[in-house]
Amino acid sequence: MLTIQPASGEDLAFIVHANHAMALETEGRELHLPTLNAGVGAALADPRRGRYFVAWENGVAVGTLLLTYEWSDWRNGEFWWIQSVYVETAARGKGVFRALYAHVLEAAHTTPGICGLRLYVDHENAAARETYTKVGMKDAGYSVFEVDFSSVAR
Repeated sequence: MLTIQPASGEDLAFIVHANHAMALETEGRELHLPTLNAGVGAALADPRRGRYFVAWENGVAVGTLLLTYEWSDWRNGEFWWIQSVYVETAARGKGVFRALYAHVLEAAHTTPGICGLRLYVDHENAAARETYTKVGMKDAGYSVFEVDFSSVAR
């Protein structure tokens, strides 16, 4: 049985593992574990930074995602950004992301002031793009540009 729960401090090790694995898999990037631990811990300690959710199958953590927030002056509302999505390899194709997404979508629909959900995905990640399309998301037509000052990117 698959269940979705808000993450707690007890989920730190799994979320760090998931983020580390996701960065290696999708970007070939080896994240600095002390920085990653601190970053995940900061979000777990302060929900203003973001909220993690964990998918559990028979008592085993199998997936996670992070919500962060963006104010939209055009809509006078807040977008929730879905980030740090990861599903364990053995659990893929079993509806884990679909369940995480459905949980977040329901929360967004029942939270006043939420105007939508967003996420970004690498243009080359065809499997992820297909997954997001299957749950009803669509390409918003934007590209993401950045200047990254973190030591992780240096």
